[in-house]
Amino acid sequence: MVQAPHLRLGVNIDHVATIRNARGGRHPDPVRAAKLAVASGADGITAHLREDRRHIRDEDITRLKAEIGKPLNFEMAATDDMIAIAVRTRPHAACLVPERRAERTTEGGLDVVGQRGVVEHAVRTLGAAGIRVSLFIAADREQVEAAHAVGAPVIEIHTGAWCEALAAGDADVAAREFERIRIATACANFLGLEVHAGHGLDYASAETIAALPEIVELNIGHFLIGEAVYVGLDNAIRTMRGAMDRGRQNAKAA
Repeated sequence: MVQAPHLRLGVNIDHVATIRNARGGRHPDPVRAAKLAVASGADGITAHLREDRRHIRDEDITRLKAEIGKPLNFEMAATDDMIAIAVRTRPHAACLVPERRAERTTEGGLDVVGQRGVVEHAVRTLGAAGIRVSLFIAADREQVEAAHAVGAPVIEIHTGAWCEALAAGDADVAAREFERIRIATACANFLGLEVHAGHGLDYASAETIAALPEIVELNIGHFLIGEAVYVGLDNAIRTMRGAMDRGRQNAKAA
């Protein structure tokens, strides 16, 4: 049986910047939110610098790297421009994600199989700069094996399809999607990859997926920022931490 290690929580602060940019100016400050998230129990901070800079800006990344006391996970497309920014900034980790200008949020996993050359170049370049690379992929065995083949040490499983099925109340689809996640995480663990997961997670789904012992980190953003409107960011993060810890205890008891 896989031993269940401490489950890390990475808090994505993109949508604090979304609110700031809706009106312009400096408020609310995503770096201040990141510091509060760390004080509330986050193990790291995630920020996605998009090509169109719709939320996080270049100066946010620079400040995050300089001012937060926990690892910075830099979400990015595998483009020359973003690779250059990452190499210059030297975050703890870089998560390669697919990116389309028209999408509201990342809609699917990175196609490592179909873009192997591009992804392999990015993994090699970022790794040479001392940046730990993860690939945001669908819960698909072929993509997991391709991630291993290109030399990525970490994958992050896209949990969006499962979370959408849960939200729609479609138990059959949710069960199938969760089984895909379970198989993909087991495959990744067998290959020696570190496994993270994220996209669409809330308190209940985070507690459920925390019971998979192969997963060592969840990255959660939109839900926590939305909850913060009602209960405050500190309370939202502490409640999420509690849900994850309950789920992890289930893994240890299994």
